Amino acid sequence: MRIDPLRLRILENHAQAVAESMAYTLFRTAHSTFVKETEDFTTGLTTPRGMTFASPRDLGATWFIGLDYSGAIDMIEEYEEGDICVTNDPYSGFVCTHTPDLHIWKPIFWEGEIIAFAVGHIHNTDMGGAVPASLSRANTEVHQEGVRFRPTKLVSRGVLNQQLIDTMMLNVRMPEQNWGDLKAQIAAVNTGERKVHEMIAKFGVDTVRDGIEDLLDVGEARARDVISRLADGAYHFVDYLDEDGPGGVPVRLELTLTIAGDEVVMDFTGSDPQLNSSLNMPTGGNPRHILLMVGYNYCLYTLDPTIPLNGGILRAARCVVPEGSVLNPAAPAAVGMRSLTTGRLQGVIMGAFQAAAPDRLPAGPAGGGGIVNVKSFDNRTGRLTMSSIDPVTGGAGGSAMGDGTDGSGANSSFLKNTPVEINETEAPVKFRRYGLVPDSGGPGTFRGGLATELEVQVFSPDTVVTARNRDRSIFAAWGVQGGMAGQTSHFTKIAPDGTRTDLGNTDVVHLGPGDVINLTSGGGAGWGSPLRRDPEAVARDVARHKVGAEAAERDYGVVLRDGAVDAEATAALRAARGDAPAQTYGYNASRIAFEAVWTDANYAALSAVLARVPVHWRPFVKRSVFDAVDAMPAEALRGDGSDVEAALAGAIAKLPQLAPYFAEAAE
Repeated sequence: MRIDPLRLRILENHAQAVAESMAYTLFRTAHSTFVKETEDFTTGLTTPRGMTFASPRDLGATWFIGLDYSGAIDMIEEYEEGDICVTNDPYSGFVCTHTPDLHIWKPIFWEGEIIAFAVGHIHNTDMGGAVPASLSRANTEVHQEGVRFRPTKLVSRGVLNQQLIDTMMLNVRMPEQNWGDLKAQIAAVNTGERKVHEMIAKFGVDTVRDGIEDLLDVGEARARDVISRLADGAYHFVDYLDEDGPGGVPVRLELTLTIAGDEVVMDFTGSDPQLNSSLNMPTGGNPRHILLMVGYNYCLYTLDPTIPLNGGILRAARCVVPEGSVLNPAAPAAVGMRSLTTGRLQGVIMGAFQAAAPDRLPAGPAGGGGIVNVKSFDNRTGRLTMSSIDPVTGGAGGSAMGDGTDGSGANSSFLKNTPVEINETEAPVKFRRYGLVPDSGGPGTFRGGLATELEVQVFSPDTVVTARNRDRSIFAAWGVQGGMAGQTSHFTKIAPDGTRTDLGNTDVVHLGPGDVINLTSGGGAGWGSPLRRDPEAVARDVARHKVGAEAAERDYGVVLRDGAVDAEATAALRAARGDAPAQTYGYNASRIAFEAVWTDANYAALSAVLARVPVHWRPFVKRSVFDAVDAMPAEALRGDGSDVEAALAGAIAKLPQLAPYFAEAAE
């Protein structure tokens, strides 16, 4: 360590205060609802090489702790004082992760030397492209996801690149929002520069320069300490996205987590190949790319809430990510919905860590609701409007410490809801319902957090609603230690005549005057056997309309008489049922049925098949094998990998073009 620990701690607080000041500047001056209310933005400070060493704790998104800007920084040939750079291209430097996320960075000089960079991003409500809000699962290539900018200078020696601004504004649907948010970003990095200069004046440039590196070293040491307290071993976990595209097949995310001493290896081999939809995560194969590491960060924060928020904690872990997979796609694969895949991957990592620390980490988080945007016309003014109205996130999983947070919890809790009054001012819609969904949390000794329900009516023709990250309508959040799965999500269109249409995981919906959409997230999962839950806690849940009386008896074995616990009847009912063995994970019926066919052995065989064909063939071959297996009689399925081999043989017979890829195996 270059400077003494006490002085370093003071410096750490100052650096975090700089990041907080940047965040507050952005938060207070942004124009779009999604930034100024939902708070999907980041601010921070990086080393001259681009590693984040300071981030805010109280404002903005928590995803990007440890984001490495080096790939983008290196694409700028020369930096001068007054420069500000920008990119939103997911494949240039791999700092940006989909086109609406506009990242900027400003070099902070002191006597001609770059001491740090002030950095940050916002999620623009729209960046142009095929659909309003730019993002849909149905997109198949990045070119459909809006205008893109390679790392370039937005401001050069204090002079704004007006041509770049004009190009951006020409290609987006609500340019005044984008321009307003961009000015807020510029103000934020300027705040960062000013505050770092104040730090240097107070501590001296040598102390700041050395302290930045020390902060990363301390982060690494603290992470290794947390990991060293976990049991060594290999922990395996799998979860799924409902569909790889409209009407598609599930997407498997697989992890083998290996803990050895004070190090972690996260091997994602077995995860599905890259997709012909926008669920791909652009990581460039970086073994510590932030999208791969978010769940790891969350687990470490949960195990030690005092751990430093900097990129040093990533040094204790590395990832194995096969090329051409959904977690490491090749351009020009669409990546706009990477937030859905990243969110599910966070849960996969939490699930693996949960097995290593079952009494310290929660059950599966909800997910599946979607982030709702509305493009419509205001009938009073005739003006086109484009607004993000709410994230519908759902509750956290229960844990040994208590029930999961209702409505907004776990890895989505940083997404703030927008007050109804603001939404109805920003968009020509009427909120008919916004609240919690009874009986949606997974039963357990500690109940999963309840789902969120949103019901909105529109009034203009040609209204388009997008619900980014719709999922969990098939595979629900998973319970642990005998806890049960949460409820699935739902998306419904209600016509003026009352006709109801199940929209499933549709994420772009065209509506007419008077149409209503009802959207619910999934529920968080339960921790521990529900038959061990305190009967009085169940009675309180019933009184508060979180659990129905029927569910209290069915799921928890609690008998109520006029709202009070019938202790004798409850004890008898629970004794008659017995306490089932506490399985590590509790899945819903849809997942159990799916995995009865798609066993680990069948998936391993499928992964081996897909590895032998070029990337552009993989989605087609996967779907062909799925269709063939689905067509097999149930009594013919063996689940040992031979089902996939038979399906492949049939595919090769129909498509001789596949034969050369498997000729060597046949020999």
